[in-house]
Order: sequence, then C-alpha cells, then structure tokens
Amino acid sequence: MINDPIAEEVRRYRQEHTALYGNDLNRIVEALRKKERDSKHIKLNPGPKFLLKKAI
Repeated sequence: MINDPIAEEVRRYRQEHTALYGNDLNRIVEALRKKERDSKHIKLNPGPKFLLKKAI
C-alpha cells in the first residue's frame, strides 16, 4: 500500500472529528446542520431541475 501523507492527514482529521461526537452519526449531522444555520454565508437553493422534452 502506498503511503500518502495527504490521505493520512484526512483520515486523522476525520477520526478526531468523529471522536468529538462519540462516533455518533446523528450528533455529527446535527452539529453540521447547526454550523450551517449559524453561518453568515448566503445559501443558494437552485431548486428542481426540469428536463426538456426532445421533439422526435
């Protein structure tokens, strides 16, 4: 297996982050949703995509 320092750093960060929430996916998702709600960034909702019917 190839030793990739970038992949190792990502894995280490992911493990540290999940450990903050006791490896509980529901707690992680709720924390991310709260961070998104509290963010000052403009949120874009592009809405549904419509498919155009081709003339046969």
